[in-house]
Amino acid sequence: MSAITKMMLGGVMCKPVIAERRSGPLPKFRSQINLKHKLSEKPSSIQQCGLTSLPCALDRKFINGYGRSLKLTPCLGLGLGLSQRPLRKRGLNVEAKAYEASSSDYVPEGVSQEKALPEESTVQTTAQRLKIGGYFFVWWTLNVIFNIYNKKVLNAFPYPWLTSTLSLAVGSLMMLLSWATRIAEAPDTDFDFWKALAPVAVAHTIGHVAATVSMSKVAVSFTHIIKSAEPAFSVIVSRFLLGESFPFSVYLSLVPIIGGCALAAATELNFDMTGFMGAMISNLAFVFRNIFSKKGMKTGKSVGGMNYYACLSMASLVLLTPFAFAVEGPQAWAAGWQEATKTIGPHFVWWVVAQSVFYHLYNQVSYMSLDQISPLTFSIGNTMKRVSVIASSIIIFHTPIRPVNALGAAIAILGTFLYSQAKQ
Repeated sequence: MSAITKMMLGGVMCKPVIAERRSGPLPKFRSQINLKHKLSEKPSSIQQCGLTSLPCALDRKFINGYGRSLKLTPCLGLGLGLSQRPLRKRGLNVEAKAYEASSSDYVPEGVSQEKALPEESTVQTTAQRLKIGGYFFVWWTLNVIFNIYNKKVLNAFPYPWLTSTLSLAVGSLMMLLSWATRIAEAPDTDFDFWKALAPVAVAHTIGHVAATVSMSKVAVSFTHIIKSAEPAFSVIVSRFLLGESFPFSVYLSLVPIIGGCALAAATELNFDMTGFMGAMISNLAFVFRNIFSKKGMKTGKSVGGMNYYACLSMASLVLLTPFAFAVEGPQAWAAGWQEATKTIGPHFVWWVVAQSVFYHLYNQVSYMSLDQISPLTFSIGNTMKRVSVIASSIIIFHTPIRPVNALGAAIAILGTFLYSQAKQ
């Protein structure tokens, strides 16, 4: 005995299998099952449909158009005592959600589905929230620590090209040791991968050096206020160079971003044009890095977030090293290093090591988090990261700031948040 209910899943018509578990005839019904096809997220709540017999009659696994098994959440009974008369005469619709099934989703015959699945869903939702919260905490903490030590190093040793090179070199060395000792699995790459990575590395190198030059000239807080204008550069480049169009709400969100950054720059007490232009160039470079990354991921072998950033660091190190020697040179480095160690003492060496290590770690965590969270969540997290960096740097370095300057920063950051919402 069987019954067939047709439903649309991801544009593919599927047929759920009706399990033969009842001795009597199955009720005739016309269900309107709404499957939420989002494989990375499991529903935090289960839609109730008021039908007690459906979980027993309906096999809860479906095969979607991509060959993956999707699990239908149970329709919990509301105790209405429904008979087996045709449900369409009662005007009832069945609504449920689905997510990717696994072997752990199996519920034995003797276990109540109404009790087992909600508890399982709650545990999984809680675990996912804790995982995302952990990523954010580690990401923000590492970024704050890096910015503090980076500014300390640049104050005592104003050579941003060498500082940028050292941060890439230490990160590359860390990953090579991890691969050699099998702490991390080495990536399987090919020529097409490195060819696609090359333009990403160029943009990453320019953005990294420009941001470091900016922080060597102005306060950390001011650099990050200007860098909060990156969405404006993203929209401009995507619109005029790539021909993409955006909703009006996206363009509207750029008004507080641009206005807030302009207000902050006009009222900055220690304004420096080199520092301002460094932050602006960094914004533009990172926008192109993101564009090239999206295109590059479609070619070559797939590499995870951690190893992808490791390969990016190594490629950027190869590009940056000769320019660092040409712009600053060993003689200037030697004189500056001697002066810094004489003024600061042996702690200066620790500062250099710390800023290099924490630079790699915070970027690595951010790339790893992209594999776990949605772009919207990542964008919001990046906005809050800037807030934490700006606030901590003002407190630690006692950066003088006027109320109107703080207002400009707040407006710019608010605009960035609005942009992340409108972009979705």
